[in-house]
Amino acid sequence: MRVLVVDDQHMIRAGFAALLDAQPGIHVVGTAEDGAGILEIVESTQPDVVLMDIRMPGVNGLEATRTVLSEAASPPRILMLTTFDADEYVFAALRAGASGFLLKDATPEELIHAVRVVAQGEALLSPRITRTLIADYAERPPSPVQNTALLEGLTERELDVMRLISRGLANAEIAASLFLAEQTVKTHVSRILSKLQLRDRTQIVVIAYESGLIRPGE
Repeated sequence: MRVLVVDDQHMIRAGFAALLDAQPGIHVVGTAEDGAGILEIVESTQPDVVLMDIRMPGVNGLEATRTVLSEAASPPRILMLTTFDADEYVFAALRAGASGFLLKDATPEELIHAVRVVAQGEALLSPRITRTLIADYAERPPSPVQNTALLEGLTERELDVMRLISRGLANAEIAASLFLAEQTVKTHVSRILSKLQLRDRTQIVVIAYESGLIRPGE
């Protein structure tokens, strides 16, 4: 898989690039110190995954993510790096289409695993960021489903699957809970992504909470 590393700190950028490039099956195709000119860099290097620092001078990671995912001919997966587990950019970046978040104090093994997971089309959030995300929604007052038009195209079974995804269950766990084959669950997930025009499971969670389909504590 091809990886682009974007971080304003030279030592971190070089360290991440060296670590990833040494792994079998991973090739670092380039590095950048901020999001300036990111679209041109992505188009010329064609990465599968961009490891993107969220806070950078000049063009930050959020702006760069929006640009890449909306304008690139073949958008890569975006794995955001942050030193903050309560970063106000997290939610905006998820809505922009980032596939995952990882704190910079993650171990080398966690970083390598995260890049591989995101490259395979899955979503990934560090446990601390997941708790922050849920806590943010938990602090909001309960409200009825507000985005019913968005969810109208989903079947009852797809809504069931969406609720369980939003509670953090993996496909195998969803299959066991609903007495379905795991492949059937994968099909439902694919249909949800297609119908709602979402990139991955992370965005499913965001839509589920923002629409009122699921509420914290349920």
